[in-house]
Amino acid sequence: MMQKKVLLLPNLTKHNTAELLPQIIRQLAACGCQPMALSEYGERFGGLQTGELEPLLAECDLVLTVGGDGTILHGAKHAMRYDKPLLGINAGRLGYLAQIEPDELDFLGRLAEGDYAIQERMLLEIQVGGRGPLLYALNDAVITRGDTARLLDLVISGKNGPIATCRADGLIFATPTGSTAYSLSAGGPVVAPGISTILMTPICPHSLNDRSILFPPDVELRICCRFSGGSDRAALNIDGERAASLDGKTEVRIRRAEKVARFVQFPEKNFTEILSQKLKSRG
Repeated sequence: MMQKKVLLLPNLTKHNTAELLPQIIRQLAACGCQPMALSEYGERFGGLQTGELEPLLAECDLVLTVGGDGTILHGAKHAMRYDKPLLGINAGRLGYLAQIEPDELDFLGRLAEGDYAIQERMLLEIQVGGRGPLLYALNDAVITRGDTARLLDLVISGKNGPIATCRADGLIFATPTGSTAYSLSAGGPVVAPGISTILMTPICPHSLNDRSILFPPDVELRICCRFSGGSDRAALNIDGERAASLDGKTEVRIRRAEKVARFVQFPEKNFTEILSQKLKSRG
């Protein structure tokens, strides 16, 4: 059996990550996997093959993050570039995207045998201004007020013309994966990851009639902001990171990406089981 190489991407700012890492390294080695990590972790944690990020990503068989959902989102962007599957161990609070909790490290023993499935998760492809680089979101693309104190007037169009207008603090365009993140906090529905849809949820809308909309996966959305003041700007954030500043002439295009994110999934750790546990924790 060929040895699986597992690249660890931990977030040591989480209080229990440093305690979990030695256990994870031992568990991986015991089941016949080779733990890998950045050179900076070599002196602090033993049993690792170390090196620089890009060569390690190219060489590894899968990426394993240790942290919260933000850590998983960050690790997924690296894993996607090399088409590597990702597995998240929760060392944060809720951890909707994580498959393994700190007391479930025995699951790691199944990695060497390939005793798991790969679930493909939909991504959003975002382009600003029609000529900018293609950007990708695993969770969401969010247009917010930025530095302006006024509500945004947003116009949403498709290929065949206007779809809707919305006056709000902003709009969230989420994947099914992102439906349990900011969109959920803004009152949007939970969408199972196997459903292909683009979810649009307004943030504090001015009208009580503005609610979440589920768009078909083949839609291409175009969003523009209307401003009464020439100096006003909105902000585009992708997976929690600032991506662009938007004026009244800037169009944002959003559609389903051809790329996908690949997640390691254990059959007994399905979406409904994880959701049930996390919603109890959230309450």
